[in-house]
Amino acid sequence: MTACFAPTYSFTHSLIHSLGIVQRQGLRNTVISYLGLALGFVSTTLVLPRFFAPGQLGLTGTLASLATLFAQVAAFGFASVGIRFFPYFRNRENGHHGFLPFLLGIPLLGFAVMTVLYLAGRPLVLGFYNAPDAALLDTYYVWGAVFALFTLLYSLLDAYLKALYHTAFSSFLQDILLRLLILGGALLFAQGLLSFHGYVLWYIGVNGVLVLVLAGYLLHIGELHWRPQRAVLAVRPVRELFSMGAFTLLGSLAGSIIMYIDTIMVGSQVNLAAAGIYGIAFNISTALAIPARSLNKIAFPLLADYWKEQNLTGMADFYRRTTRLNALIGCFLALGIGLNLDFIYSLMRAEYAQGTLVVLLLLGSRLFDGITGLNGLILITSPRYRFDLVFNVSLALLIVGLNLLLIPRLGMVGAAVAAVAAQVSINLARTWFVWRSFQMQPFTWRIPLILAITAAAGAAGYLVPAVGSPMLTMLVRSTVITAVYGGLVLATGTAPEAGALLATLRKRLGW
Repeated sequence: MTACFAPTYSFTHSLIHSLGIVQRQGLRNTVISYLGLALGFVSTTLVLPRFFAPGQLGLTGTLASLATLFAQVAAFGFASVGIRFFPYFRNRENGHHGFLPFLLGIPLLGFAVMTVLYLAGRPLVLGFYNAPDAALLDTYYVWGAVFALFTLLYSLLDAYLKALYHTAFSSFLQDILLRLLILGGALLFAQGLLSFHGYVLWYIGVNGVLVLVLAGYLLHIGELHWRPQRAVLAVRPVRELFSMGAFTLLGSLAGSIIMYIDTIMVGSQVNLAAAGIYGIAFNISTALAIPARSLNKIAFPLLADYWKEQNLTGMADFYRRTTRLNALIGCFLALGIGLNLDFIYSLMRAEYAQGTLVVLLLLGSRLFDGITGLNGLILITSPRYRFDLVFNVSLALLIVGLNLLLIPRLGMVGAAVAAVAAQVSINLARTWFVWRSFQMQPFTWRIPLILAITAAAGAAGYLVPAVGSPMLTMLVRSTVITAVYGGLVLATGTAPEAGALLATLRKRLGW
């Protein structure tokens, strides 16, 4: 797969230099994101699916999804409130007016209420699962609340660090350290040093370790201000904070539903084994989202500046260029992953290959999301930002509704079809809304050209016959895809930044 992923950095690097806006934290986050991608790929393909049965991974995935939704509701949007309002409280000498205890205190009260509801709803939740799966999930049901507590505390401390402009360390913990610890637990399980029960507790416990490490980091930088202060209630009207929290709760909850509801619904309407297979397929497809996320981290502050300066012409040009680069990177990665699925699945237990069609559908969904560009970020940084909540809530409801309709008929494939249909529908609607509201759209003549190049490179890769081992076939196929795709991109001038970079290299080398 190395050949498949190699050009990603060059495309992103060219965007970084052409725009000239990367700050130190952003660069570190980008590097961490790619290292996390590599670790995630290793975890997804080389370790977890080799050592664990689909039902076992379905259990841990379901616990993680339930814990995330639980934590989102308990937080009441205070992670976003912390980032939004912290500048008004900032005063290191007096402990930021007791902001950290306030930021943690309200969500912890919400967690207490949610825990009562969660435990009281135990029969209802377990009733959605078949008898064997319900019995397995029941064993760890209370641990799900512990998992949610760790998730809640981490998200709040992470938000506090973002408000302090310390983002790289928490990214390192989430993208690197957590994955390493989970891999370590899996290796202990494979060596017989941990039972599966022990691994589940390890899986939950390492999230608690991250919370402790994050708290230690805050102590190290002198920002762990635990003392509550009455002054925190006077800096900004409390009603304003709760109003903002309620608004962002809907948005964050909708986002979590979009991310995690598939695993929960596949597990409840099919079984935990299907949820495990779907989860692995979902993780494989996430490789396609990493470049877009990295570009979006760069784009967010730039778009805010464009709005501040009312430079809609510059924003429209930026919109088109980033959409083109997202399309270039996304199409290339989609080819590399989609045409090498036989190799990827050869690294796992055979039953996981049932998710092949799911991967292809999810790749299509993520590719379309990337190609439609920055519509969501443009909307959320615009004066009409509240409409972004309407689109996110609509997307969440659409996914849930389509899952209810399609999973009973198509199983886990139905969840993937629902994801594609929902993402395409909402992104078309959001792109249309941005166009109608601000007279800008992301498409140029280069987008259909990129799709044509993708089709040509895909056909060339597909025609490569199996040669020896799956590994050798993957290397040959990836080389063909890279040569055809890269050659056509350079020959047609589809990526001017890449052409300029190549010309600079030729000049320096005297070619």
